[in-house]
Amino acid sequence: MTMHWLSIIGIGIAANLDNLGIGIAFGAKRTLIPFRSNLLIALLSMAATCAAMLGGHFLADFLDPDAANSIGGALIAVMGMLALISGLREASRAGRTASPSGGTLLQNPLQADRDGNQILSWSECWALGLALSLNCIASGIGAGATGLSITGVTLSIGIFSLITVGIGAGIGVRLARTWLGRYSNAIGGLLLAAIGLYEIFI
Repeated sequence: MTMHWLSIIGIGIAANLDNLGIGIAFGAKRTLIPFRSNLLIALLSMAATCAAMLGGHFLADFLDPDAANSIGGALIAVMGMLALISGLREASRAGRTASPSGGTLLQNPLQADRDGNQILSWSECWALGLALSLNCIASGIGAGATGLSITGVTLSIGIFSLITVGIGAGIGVRLARTWLGRYSNAIGGLLLAAIGLYEIFI
């Protein structure tokens, strides 16, 4: 039981390391993320996680429990490995070139501040929150199939979303210059892969 709670906490942290990177990006540019904007991002991630886990639980009803656990763990592990590879590639590109002015919101989150007033308003953060919530879907399906608590994982996602965006924004200037800021996505992928392997074999 204790190890399941460690998995729940680990998923909450890993799924939100993108949010840490977003917070760093805004903090480094002195762009304010008000609490209600941060809360909206967290609520959108929680909604996506809950829906994905319900889907995972539904699939698990048609499978042998051991098979469902293995499939769910494999989904989490595969997502983690893909995120690890993508994060390492992004870090490599970031080390060679400046951040692009175009791209998606996750590649250049500062585009979300459409009016350029250095405050991410509640209305401006909808698109960014939806983009970040997509990161929770695959891991949510996997967590649901393994039988982890829907309430526990959903709350973990929401709480760590609030924490990581807030911390990232607060220390953006200093953290953006360290290896942690550059490799946050890769670290999240590695953590998800480890959780997936644990759910398969333990």
